[in-house]
Amino acid sequence: MTDSYEFFKNRILLLTGIDLNAYKEKQMKRRIDTLIERHSFDNYEDYVVSITNDKDLYEEFVNYLTINVSEFYRNPLQWDILEKTILPELIFRFGTALKVWSAACSTGDEPYSLVMSMSRLISIDHIKVYATDIDKQVLGLAKDGIYNTRSIANVPADMKSLFFNQVSDNEYEISGRIKRRVEFHEQNLLSDLYPQSQHLIVCRNVLIYFTEEAKDEVFKKFYSALAPGGILFIGSTEQMINYKSVGFERVDSFFFRKPL
Repeated sequence: MTDSYEFFKNRILLLTGIDLNAYKEKQMKRRIDTLIERHSFDNYEDYVVSITNDKDLYEEFVNYLTINVSEFYRNPLQWDILEKTILPELIFRFGTALKVWSAACSTGDEPYSLVMSMSRLISIDHIKVYATDIDKQVLGLAKDGIYNTRSIANVPADMKSLFFNQVSDNEYEISGRIKRRVEFHEQNLLSDLYPQSQHLIVCRNVLIYFTEEAKDEVFKKFYSALAPGGILFIGSTEQMINYKSVGFERVDSFFFRKPL
């Protein structure tokens, strides 16, 4: 029967390159059904035909599908470990020209937070962060660098005064000095090539939406993408129970090292 979720998943893979089989089905199907009902479509087939021919519907779908929830310095205690322990170790081992990748970076909160954290230890002009996301729309927002009060609530006071300009009652623009240190690219974590020989990979609160099989595959690819001695920083909503079988050493609750 063509009017089925299986049909829909196959069409979405061809249309967007997003493999819905890699996401937890019950959770993802519930989100998609909500979006279809919002637009009063009767079935998956009518909806997929419409997003194929309507750019706005297509972009709304991809943006909704990729679940973009982000904020600066999310889980501040983990960022404190990054600044005081992880980054100094990486600088000692690799020098100041660190290769840093923010994977599934959403609206840019995370890579910009990385630049600010690194600026405490490295001259800002020497910092470069490679940032990727599957969603073109959120990458555009990331490049604009405009954020609301809630998004920047956890930014340390000195960083906020130094690198943010208030542009309205509830909006702040991040400094061009920070923007210039981040290079944004579109990327599908499940199908595209990964940058190699990275010293730090940050991917937080994204893999929880993947199936266990897809999650394991991504962790293996992160491991391959790290330089020996490099660190993977994951989110507090995620676990890597089988980190030893992947090859990682646990450094802290959410930090894992590729052995030298």
